[in-house]
Amino acid sequence: MKHAGPDALSRLAPALAGLRALPQLREKGPGVFYRRSRAFLHFHDDPTGLYADVRAADDTGFDRFKIVDNHQAAFVAQVVARLGQP
Repeated sequence: MKHAGPDALSRLAPALAGLRALPQLREKGPGVFYRRSRAFLHFHDDPTGLYADVRAADDTGFDRFKIVDNHQAAFVAQVVARLGQP
């Protein structure tokens, strides 16, 4: 599964705006977010849709989320909840 390119990221504009507003995250490249010095979130484009890999709550890897166009705000809310965990 390849990382999301500019066309895919343009479809994620609402989610990206929400993520960019979070002070805990820093965007190191288009659609690639870090928390402190560690990768926290990035997007993939696949024939079955757009996905986000978000750092797992136990910090052992990433959890994959399917991004549904009309549920981008709900996805950002999940990221906010994940950021609230230590």
